[in-house]
Amino acid sequence: MTAHPVRIRLFALAWPLFLELLLGISVGVVGTALAARLSDTAGGAFALANHITGMLFILFRVVGAGVGVVVSQNLGAGRRAAADAVARAVLGASSWIGGLTALASLLGARALLHLLQAPAEVLPLATPLLYALAPALLLDAWNASMASVMRAHLRSRDTLAVMLVMHAVHLLLAVPLMLGVGTWPGLGLPGFALALVVARCTALALHLSLWRSRLALVPRAADWWSLPRTELAAVAHIGLPGAAENMAYRLAFMVSVAVAGGLGARALATQAYAQQVIGLVLLFGLSTGLSAETLVGHLVGAGQLRQAHELVRRVLARGLAVSVAVACSAALAGPWLLRVFTSDPGIIHDATVLLWLTVLLEPGRTFNIVVINALRAAGDARFPVLAGAASMLVVLAGGSWLLGSDAGLGWGLPGLWIAYAADEWLRGLIMWRRWATLAWVPHARASRRRLGAAALP
Repeated sequence: MTAHPVRIRLFALAWPLFLELLLGISVGVVGTALAARLSDTAGGAFALANHITGMLFILFRVVGAGVGVVVSQNLGAGRRAAADAVARAVLGASSWIGGLTALASLLGARALLHLLQAPAEVLPLATPLLYALAPALLLDAWNASMASVMRAHLRSRDTLAVMLVMHAVHLLLAVPLMLGVGTWPGLGLPGFALALVVARCTALALHLSLWRSRLALVPRAADWWSLPRTELAAVAHIGLPGAAENMAYRLAFMVSVAVAGGLGARALATQAYAQQVIGLVLLFGLSTGLSAETLVGHLVGAGQLRQAHELVRRVLARGLAVSVAVACSAALAGPWLLRVFTSDPGIIHDATVLLWLTVLLEPGRTFNIVVINALRAAGDARFPVLAGAASMLVVLAGGSWLLGSDAGLGWGLPGLWIAYAADEWLRGLIMWRRWATLAWVPHARASRRRLGAAALP
């Protein structure tokens, strides 16, 4: 495979994924804006509840981080039957993991909010929202696994179509359910969750239809609850390290959320609004990195390691340039963008400072998005966990407390952003050294050998 066709295929995968992620981020932005219309306290409660559901959803990364890679590698090696078996197996795993996370959201809502030092005025708003979001966690597990399988088959446009419909349904329902219609006052924050559940049910029906029409895959009843050991072992080989990495990051990040919560509801709202804008900034790097992961998986499965190496170098150079440009643009536009959420001049000023610090943060994050996904796709999944855990613990979690909390240096939210940037840069440079020195190649060859051995009768 030459470099030119790979560029074309990367773009063909990346632009639908970019739009899909943009839609997801936009719904979060709209949800935050609608919550902020109720009050800045509601905006903080909305953000805190979403942080908790994101933390719970890490359990799904056990299969989510591995299914796309394993299916891609099998397809690259010409083993379609094995790819289909993995896809079916992940449905059952998604049911169990999604069910557990939903149960945790129902039973542990108040305990988790107290753990994050939720301000007293935030608790009555965030708790019922977490209860209402619980069913969506199970639906998200199914939808995420089915979308990953579609993307591994290079069907990014189909997944984009599903996301378009899902988010349109969500937004059409969220506004009246949250804010009310006529004399009906609406449900407030739980209205967002109810709209989310209906939209996720719609997406699940569409994914099932696409699996049948595009992939000739029709799940059997047993697929929704069974846990085939052989197929899931291959997914867990990639997914467990990926999940451990994400869990370490999320736990360390939640320390920073707890620090922000300890600074009060106003600081929590400021952090939430700044992060909504930052979500738009990282879209290019995230869509490019995930698309590169799919292609690296195909190239490794086909034994084309040189092409995989060249692809990652090119993607990283492009991503670094764009991440800086987009972060600068967001910082310049920050005072206007933030007015979508609040009219408080103090919050707008503080959040704008955070956006300028994001210019330092984003290039480091691009290293991680692109290179860690490439290492995972090449079968080198354990190194990112082992190398990154210390940085997440010491630099991200410890730095957030030291720089941001009143018990430390007391720099507040800017201290948190400095800790974020230091952690991303340290981990990113470590991962790049791993890739540039070709230390991943033995793992890629071992993955290729496993695929060949599995194909033998």
